[in-house]
Amino acid sequence: MKIKSAEFIKSATAEAHYPPDDMPEIAFMGRSNVGKSSLMNSLLNRKGLARTSRTPGRTQLINFFIINDAFRFVDLPGYGFARVPLDIKREWGTMVTHYLANRARLVLSIHIIDLRHEPTRQDLELHEWLVHHRKPILTVATKSDKLGRADLGRNLKRLRGSLEGNIIPFSALSGDGREEVWLGIGQAINGLYPPT
Repeated sequence: MKIKSAEFIKSATAEAHYPPDDMPEIAFMGRSNVGKSSLMNSLLNRKGLARTSRTPGRTQLINFFIINDAFRFVDLPGYGFARVPLDIKREWGTMVTHYLANRARLVLSIHIIDLRHEPTRQDLELHEWLVHHRKPILTVATKSDKLGRADLGRNLKRLRGSLEGNIIPFSALSGDGREEVWLGIGQAINGLYPPT
């Protein structure tokens, strides 16, 4: 897809502060420090549109970006960061669940998992929630460039044994998997993405 424009719109913690629910949205979600911002920046050919950080738990708001004046990317807070206080974790969980459950124009949930590691309990719970609520899912397995060919194949096989649906290995460094992710996004925007 040709990116003509991409800009940050706003951050929000509650539905009252979301942009109008008037265009397709693609939500990006995953464990803290899994590479959500790097994936978004790579897809959009922008270096700093979505802020990256080496500090897990940096994204604590729902961040909305408008792409080509036609659809939105939505960066959801990461989960699973141990140093975040329990009450904040609960608040994030409520905020994210409400968004996922109620946003009418959410056309695709991109679930990001670090390919170097086994899915965590929280990864599996989120995936099961999305499947149960019939939300279209595309799983993107990041940091594929950090694995040799044998480990890459083994870890992908393990991941495909744990999660339903399409799983795309991705490298923000090399761009491997970028076109496949865009294909899924394009299908979702056009209402063609296969249901879970």
